[in-house]
Amino acid sequence: MIKKIMKFFSPLPSKEKLAEDKKHLKKLQWSVFLSATIGYGLYYVCRLSLSVVKKPLVDGGILTENELGIVGSALFFTYAAGKFANGFMADRINIKRFMAIGLLISALVNITLGFSHSFWAFVILWGVNGWAQSMGAPASVVGLSRWFTDKERGSYYGFWSASHNIGEALTFIATAFVVSIAGWRWGFEAAGIAGLIGATIILFFLHDSPTSKGLTSVMPAKEINKSVGATQLEVLKNPLIWILALSSACMYISRYAINSWGIFFLENEKSYTSVQASSIIAVSSVCGIIGTVLSGVLSDKLFKGNRNIPALIFGICNTIAITLFVFVPKGYFAIDIFSMILFGLSIGVLICYQGGLMAVDIAPKKASGAALGVIGIASYIGAGVQDILSGRLIGESKTIVNGIAAYDFSSIRYFWIAAAIISVLLCACLWRGRTTAK
Repeated sequence: MIKKIMKFFSPLPSKEKLAEDKKHLKKLQWSVFLSATIGYGLYYVCRLSLSVVKKPLVDGGILTENELGIVGSALFFTYAAGKFANGFMADRINIKRFMAIGLLISALVNITLGFSHSFWAFVILWGVNGWAQSMGAPASVVGLSRWFTDKERGSYYGFWSASHNIGEALTFIATAFVVSIAGWRWGFEAAGIAGLIGATIILFFLHDSPTSKGLTSVMPAKEINKSVGATQLEVLKNPLIWILALSSACMYISRYAINSWGIFFLENEKSYTSVQASSIIAVSSVCGIIGTVLSGVLSDKLFKGNRNIPALIFGICNTIAITLFVFVPKGYFAIDIFSMILFGLSIGVLICYQGGLMAVDIAPKKASGAALGVIGIASYIGAGVQDILSGRLIGESKTIVNGIAAYDFSSIRYFWIAAAIISVLLCACLWRGRTTAK
């Protein structure tokens, strides 16, 4: 059985080399790029469905705030472990099959949760979803590394990173709309159906490698003869990778604080309806698309491949955005929108840089998946700790007044802001390090 699984996921063998055809190469590159971008966007729809249904689950007495924190953290912790393991695996496998299977599993988990009401079923299934979700990013990044040259990488990586925000926007607008009409169960069902569509797109349009299509590899000549294991070991020994990983972990705390609890915060602290709160958070996702799309071009063209300067600038902007979001009292709709515009732009850029591109720049091209794995395990441990602490702090601050729940978000405010500040300080430690496109 194990041999059959290994054979199924083995990289496709090199085909007989074809005559150079730039049009054919460009067509396949666009197919890889678009299928990875759309597919990973739909991965996010299957990941964030829980964020939209938290209030209905609490109001319906199905899960408590503390239980929701535990359920959310189950995904983050399994995702962290999976991101590390699957990152190292992605350098050695058939990325088309790997990415499609991951999204298929995630879609089926969402569909199953639509029929569940048990706390432990949520924990176990959401944990399984975390591992399945961890198969998406490594496969995508390895695909971009296999198909695009160093000079193209920043721009294409920036555009691909927009898939995070496309998925978030679809979740906070479309899934929230479905939930408002049909209830929380259909929020999971709709996400699952979207995932099935994404898995089909990946299976038909993502390609494993140029050599499997009879084309010349874009791998630098000096890396072709190096073993994958040797290059991956270089990644593990590089201190810059680990500093970047810690910086990304703190950034992910602030990122998922808003993505996981932002709607809940707006509903309970600022008295917005579910649709209003979801729409405000969706603004950050839409603006995140702009941030991620521009991030690669911004660093490649304006900063000549340097990622440090824009990473620090937008890290500070992220801190300002969260401060406005949590401290400005209710009744200031325009400021809430502005904070989410700034947050979306900032996180969009930071996900691209700290969440992957800076690591890919530092690491050998043959170990792109491994570099992403190290960043991923740290980032999502941070996200998981965030969900547990946020759920606990929110749950402990809850009081019932005349049968209505009231919350004191004081502790949460400082926790979220502190994480953003520490991320900026750690990123500053990389100032003299090599985090530019090679």
